[in-house]
Amino acid sequence: MVMKWAALAAALLLGGCQLLNAAEEPTDLYTITPKSTFEPDMPSVFWQLAVEVPNASAYLNTSRIAIAQSPTSSDYYAKTGWTDRAPLMVQTRIVDSFENSHKIIAVARESIGLRANYVLQSDLRNFEAMYFYGKQPIAHVRLVAKLVRMPDRQIIAVGTFERCVRARADKVPKVVEAFDQALGSVMKRLVAWTLRAAPTRPPSEESPYDINKYRNPDNSHLDSAGCPKGNDASMVPLTDE
Repeated sequence: MVMKWAALAAALLLGGCQLLNAAEEPTDLYTITPKSTFEPDMPSVFWQLAVEVPNASAYLNTSRIAIAQSPTSSDYYAKTGWTDRAPLMVQTRIVDSFENSHKIIAVARESIGLRANYVLQSDLRNFEAMYFYGKQPIAHVRLVAKLVRMPDRQIIAVGTFERCVRARADKVPKVVEAFDQALGSVMKRLVAWTLRAAPTRPPSEESPYDINKYRNPDNSHLDSAGCPKGNDASMVPLTDE
């Protein structure tokens, strides 16, 4: 009898855990689209690029959709999520965007072992919906990128790309649209910057780098637009209709 009660208790506990896990899992999944339109004057390059998974804090390194209720308070939307961990999803869309540019010989995730001339490393610093600027939430995306020359692994360019877009309603699908537009703008500028950051031909002894151009800290690139300045969020654009 004792064994039967123990087995029943274990079954109830297991069932309760399964129900709890099911309640915690996202029921609505969302993704972001790659960029497919670019400026016509982007250069064509004859080198190969490997894209690493962006580094991110534990708060962003998840499939849950992050929200910032104040500058020091964070949370997630309930029962919704991205189709993958945010850094992996961003990596996939960056690769897709480079391919859509039709301006590069080859681009791939770093994990597949491509014999790359350059590696694109990045930090996903912001990827959350901000709720502390009134009205509807603002999707905030900020990516810090480094272009690394191989095989000596020298950083030849550093760029920061940041965009903010206000959702048209405080509903998750509308917030995802704002994320899509903000990240799309970041990726469009990231692709163009990367293609211009290094010579069009792969590195060789016959075509050495101009160290004053490619290793000069003064050449670090900052591209930020549409984000609040202090308490002023009047410049934040609404999601395109």
